[in-house]
Amino acid sequence: MKFLKKLSLSTINLALIAAVAWYAYQAFQDYIHNPWTRDGQVRGQVIQVAPRISGPVIHVGVIDNQYVKQGDLLFEIDPKPFEVAVAQAEANLKRARINAKSLKIEWDRVREIYEKDAGAVSQKDLNRRETNYLSSLSQIDVAEETLRNAQLNLGYTKVYAAVGGYVSNINFQIGTQAVANQPILALVDSRSFWVFGYFRESQIGRFRIGDPARVTLMAYPDSPLQGTVESLGWGIAPSDGNPGAYLLPSIKPVFQWIRLAQRIPVRIKLEEIPEGVELRFGLTASVMVMSDS
Repeated sequence: MKFLKKLSLSTINLALIAAVAWYAYQAFQDYIHNPWTRDGQVRGQVIQVAPRISGPVIHVGVIDNQYVKQGDLLFEIDPKPFEVAVAQAEANLKRARINAKSLKIEWDRVREIYEKDAGAVSQKDLNRRETNYLSSLSQIDVAEETLRNAQLNLGYTKVYAAVGGYVSNINFQIGTQAVANQPILALVDSRSFWVFGYFRESQIGRFRIGDPARVTLMAYPDSPLQGTVESLGWGIAPSDGNPGAYLLPSIKPVFQWIRLAQRIPVRIKLEEIPEGVELRFGLTASVMVMSDS
């Protein structure tokens, strides 16, 4: 019986060793036959949120690194000066309409007199009254656009999230002077993540757009992500050839026996994200393209 037990344990150990060896062999074959790189990074669309008008911040509706839905209020700028501008624009529009109505009455009266007795009113006076009325109509158009601009500026005092995502780099508070068109916080679009794998130039001929890819994040090594090759970069910045002394090209020396391959960015479109995996801009990733070659 003891012999049989020892034989059974030996058989189990051999089976385990064989299984491990088989999986190791398969993994080795994957790395041999499929292009891969450990130089990968998670990327995403980052929106630089900037106010469209200037003014002091009176309300901050989010905190740093908070998730927000599309349409959530991020912050609010003091609306009082813009409310005054709207009231002034409305008053100017009302005045322009009253002025146009008065000039229309004058023109109609002069035109009526001219039609009854052409000699009672000069053609010059008739033309002048008509011109004044038409000019007042253009003033109404100007006043309407001024009011529209004032209403838009009032609406810009509240800044909302354009997309759902994560707020980052909030370094302002109530009382901070927001400046028009200057970014005040960042919003990372949670639905825009992809992975850039930087492959050696000697590898890019071994796969094509649409090939499946496997992405392993350093943060989640046991939860590989599935994806596909979406595109390949068409250029990288040269490391030499920039103007040097006397505006001549500055060329770095090249050692012919050591030639490092350039890295080409390959964009990987991610499929469904496994439960428990949270993508973050800048995470380190390893990328393997499951090529047929």
